[in-house]
Parts: sequence; C-alpha cells; structure tokens
Amino acid sequence: MKRTILALLCILIVIAAFPASAGADFGPKPSVVIDFKGLEGKRYYATLLSDTESTGPFSAFDEDNEDYARYQQGEEGYDIFQKFVQYQDNDGFYFLQYFEDCSQTQRFSWTYYPPDVFKVLLYFPDTDSFVVSDRSFKQYAFDSYFTADGSGLNLSANAQIVADLRITQSYDYGAQILSLLARIVLTIAIELGIALLFGFREKRLFRFIVIVNVITQIALNVLLNIIDYQLGLFGFLFFYVLLEIAVSLAEAILYAIFLKKLTEKKVPGWKPWVYALVANALSFALGMLLALWIPGIV
Repeated sequence: MKRTILALLCILIVIAAFPASAGADFGPKPSVVIDFKGLEGKRYYATLLSDTESTGPFSAFDEDNEDYARYQQGEEGYDIFQKFVQYQDNDGFYFLQYFEDCSQTQRFSWTYYPPDVFKVLLYFPDTDSFVVSDRSFKQYAFDSYFTADGSGLNLSANAQIVADLRITQSYDYGAQILSLLARIVLTIAIELGIALLFGFREKRLFRFIVIVNVITQIALNVLLNIIDYQLGLFGFLFFYVLLEIAVSLAEAILYAIFLKKLTEKKVPGWKPWVYALVANALSFALGMLLALWIPGIV
C-alpha cells in the first residue's frame, strides 16, 4: 500500500513538473470566432483591429520594413491586404495583417493569438467600403464566440461606416451543461458497476459509494467545466489527469476507512484501494474516448 501511494505521488510530481519543461508556445491558444448574420449574398472580408500593435506573430504593418509584410505584391489577397493596411481607425486601433474572406462561410475565426481587446472591421470590395464596429470587445473565455448582425447595413461606395453590428457573446452554455450532466451520469454509472463487480452489494455499502461518487464527481466535473471555459482543451486535459488522481486518492481513503465499518463481512485491506483506482481509471479512460467519439462531451 505504501508503494502504491508513493507511486501516485511520483506521478503527481512528474505531471506538475511537465509545464515547466514545455515550450512557451506549446499547446492550444485562445481563439475568437465571430458568426455573421444578415450579410448573406454579399462579398466581404473581416479582420479584428487590435488596441495593441502586436499579438503573438501578428503585428501592425511597418512601411519601413515591407519585406516583413504578410502579403507581397503579386500574391493572392494582396489587393485586399493593401485596403486593410490603408484603413485608418478613428480610435487608433491597429490592423495586424490578418483577415479572412467570410463571403461563403459567414464566419471569421482567429485561432492563434487573437487580440485581447478588438474592434470588428469589414471590407466590401464591390462598393470599396468599410464597416467598423462602433465599440471594442474583449475576449471573455479561452474560446470566445460572438454573433454579429449586419442586416440593415446601408453600404455606400468608398465609405467608412461606423455601425452598431449588434455583436453579442454566443458561447453555447446549453451544450456545456448537457455535456457536464452526461459526464457525471456516465462516470457514476461506471463506478457503481465496478462496485458490484468487486462485491460491494450490501445496501449500506452501496449507498455510501453512491454518496461519495455523487459528491466527488459533481465537484470534479463542475471544476473541469470552469477550467475548460477559462483555459481551453489543453488546460482541461492537464487538470483532468491531476484531479482524477486526487479524486482517486480521496475516494480510496474514504473507502478504506468506512467500508469495513459498514459491513459484517471481512473486507481485505487492499480491496477499497484497488476498487477506487480501477473504477476511476476506467471512468477516466472512457471519458477520454468519449472526447474523441463525441466532441463536446468532455
């Protein structure tokens, strides 16, 4: 038993030390995704104007160092790039040389070092006109989703229009709640099934295991949802491992202390520990598989 605990502690130490050895650019980065409504049938390009001159590998265009421009003359998209470069924002926000053609997708995605504070800028080549949001917005989660309503825009040729694009946060909280409930129910069902296989079938034993699992799994999964919201998938997976180990140890300790007291039958000292480790390992493995089979379930 002492060896088991020591091994688990070693695993914790290795996992905790892992980020320190990881490169500074390792793992997923925050993203900003904007879905547009009311612009169907129009040809337009979108970008985010930043309140700072650079973010990650993206920076404002420097006329003295044109060799470092993201588009060069003759390349596809160069003419649109030049239009964005020439745009002058009234609030001093910067174009960081990244844009997308949203005409078909009606979606703009900046998935690598997007600006933390930004304005939305649209360019319509058919009228050679710009539309910019009337205010700035800020990332609110690791993956920040917004919806922008451009219906009713009255585009004029060669114009720069400051408009209320009715941009709202559109994070799918409903799907996240369903995912949370599904994880909790599946995990508890697995661990109770393993309890039956280990012979923990007496009412008092089974009731105690149910109570422990309900408390630990609700706490674990609510915390993981918060981590996923704030840190994204990489943070979720990292803390998933750490928290599963912590939960396994906590449950093992509780079972080792109380299961013997709740039954007349003899319970070997190793059994509560092995049950906790097996049950949590299996539920963890299934959770990882579900992440691949059913995106959004974890």
